[in-house]
Amino acid sequence: METLSTLAYLVSSICFILALRGLSGPDTAQRGVTYGIAGMAIAIITTLFMVESWGLIILGVLIGGTIGTVIAKKIEMTALPQLVAAFHSLVGLAAVFVAASAFYNPEAFSIGFENDIHTSSLVELSLGLAIGAITFTGSIIAFGKLQGIVSGKPVTYPSQHAINAGLGGVIIFLIVMLCATQSPFFFWALVLFSLLIGVLIIIPIGGADMPVIVSMLNSYSGWAAAGIGFTLQNNLLIITGALVGSSGAILSYIMCKAMNRSFISVILGGLGGETAGAAHDYGDRQAKIGSAEDAAFIMKNASKVIIVPGYGMAVAQAQHVVKELADTLKKEGVEVSYAIHPVAGRMPGHMNVLLAEANVPYDDVHELEDINRDFAQADVAYVIGANDITNPAAKNDTTSPIYGMPILDVERAKTVLFVKRSMGSGYAGIENPLFYADNTYMLLDDAKKMTENIVKALD
Repeated sequence: METLSTLAYLVSSICFILALRGLSGPDTAQRGVTYGIAGMAIAIITTLFMVESWGLIILGVLIGGTIGTVIAKKIEMTALPQLVAAFHSLVGLAAVFVAASAFYNPEAFSIGFENDIHTSSLVELSLGLAIGAITFTGSIIAFGKLQGIVSGKPVTYPSQHAINAGLGGVIIFLIVMLCATQSPFFFWALVLFSLLIGVLIIIPIGGADMPVIVSMLNSYSGWAAAGIGFTLQNNLLIITGALVGSSGAILSYIMCKAMNRSFISVILGGLGGETAGAAHDYGDRQAKIGSAEDAAFIMKNASKVIIVPGYGMAVAQAQHVVKELADTLKKEGVEVSYAIHPVAGRMPGHMNVLLAEANVPYDDVHELEDINRDFAQADVAYVIGANDITNPAAKNDTTSPIYGMPILDVERAKTVLFVKRSMGSGYAGIENPLFYADNTYMLLDDAKKMTENIVKALD
């Protein structure tokens, strides 16, 4: 039986690897999801055959499955980032619970006896516990920022890096003492300080950097799972946790590079935009306010239009009508493409998922590095709530929190049509000088309603 379970876990691990490979591209994503479902099904069935009593397991599956089904049916696409953050917190909390169970009942986990746990098992347990607790509270804060419960602006305090470094040293000390003494005092002290640092490393991070944080917390949850996998002596959990941890770390690194951020500072809980610069004074400059009819006339007479989706499109659930706009323009002989910034929305790939849901052709969707040069040849850049990722301050304002972050060069288009509900700042709380540019027309309305009116005017 043990040989068969090991073989089944190996097959499941291969499925997870193929799933990650499939999810690396939109044309193979569906196949990747299928592999992931198959791998998880094999893992669950194999695990069930390895336990003697199914009662509590079936009860847990029914409760968790019911809650998950209700959430999946009710969740809006706009809330997907905070849902992911919430799920990460549950992974971290599960790691803490498993660590506590193993610590107080080591015989059940085959890691030793009461007051005599193997040192190697204590090390594995401690690391899984600490990373899990950090992931739990860090993800809760990220959820709060994404949901608007906690301010999206950076929350800073004096000597924050020194305090975080000191807490990190305390956590290492507590791990050493726990392994040396096996004392419940050091166990719960480790839990407390890990929960605390999880909060402190996330609250200084501003809204513009939240997609990187979601990716980083995904990595943390994977390493927490891997640590607990060692405690449970479960090879599949170790492999799966390592896959999630490493892939999340790689994604975080790629996104940091795309945003001109330091990967090390992300891991330590500090990003480039930790202090806000002074608000820009635009004097008496007034933005040009356009209408749906103005936008329809401009786009109908254009030869090339680049659509830049942002969180405003997600909030309004406007992806389907945006697709309709693109199809209408194509019938008029206009070349239409989509420009995606690596951190558009609130999580990695947020805009890609929304456009895929609307059946936008993969060939029409381009990443920043592939399409940025095309804005200079575009007649129109149609920007839908993508505020921070189009803000020229990232290039020319050294006091800006997003200075140095690569942006989509929409201002180089002949005309910029910017759809927003108001003239307010973006999620990072930064004013956008693009609103006042000579070639920009502000279309102030709900993104879905405005785009529908433009389509009607085109017809």
